[in-house]
Amino acid sequence: MSILILGIGNLLLCDESIGIRVATELENDPALEGIDVLDGGTGGFHLMGTLQEYDDVVLIDATLDSMPPGTIRVLKPKYSTDYPSLMSAHEIGLKTMIDAMILNGKIPNMHLVIISVKKVDDFGMELTPEVEAVIPEVKEVVRKIVKQIKKGETVIV
Repeated sequence: MSILILGIGNLLLCDESIGIRVATELENDPALEGIDVLDGGTGGFHLMGTLQEYDDVVLIDATLDSMPPGTIRVLKPKYSTDYPSLMSAHEIGLKTMIDAMILNGKIPNMHLVIISVKKVDDFGMELTPEVEAVIPEVKEVVRKIVKQIKKGETVIV
């Protein structure tokens, strides 16, 4: 069983970087020993081969939705249409990549951890206080998902 934790985002676009920031903080987490953690940048087709090497991928990303900033949700999408309708600035690349993996018959079990943000087009290196405040909770959600995968349990956070 192989598991990848994948943070997606753009470090130059404030809250859009939440996935990368969480992944970076999880890289040396003792609870995740033996689990690969990757900064996936803004996603896209260049990640497809890497993702297909794993049985399970925990993808962490920002999303534009109607939820208050900092809201955390866990989804288990099977198709690209199961992803939130407005996943951050790189939505098209990720959804297209998921469709391509489905078409070639090799797609890992995807576990999507999304964090609601208000905007993804503000330039800057700082997270807003609402989004920064949930980093510890997002990390704990990811740890729980990995633990459930390792035990062979249905992922329910």
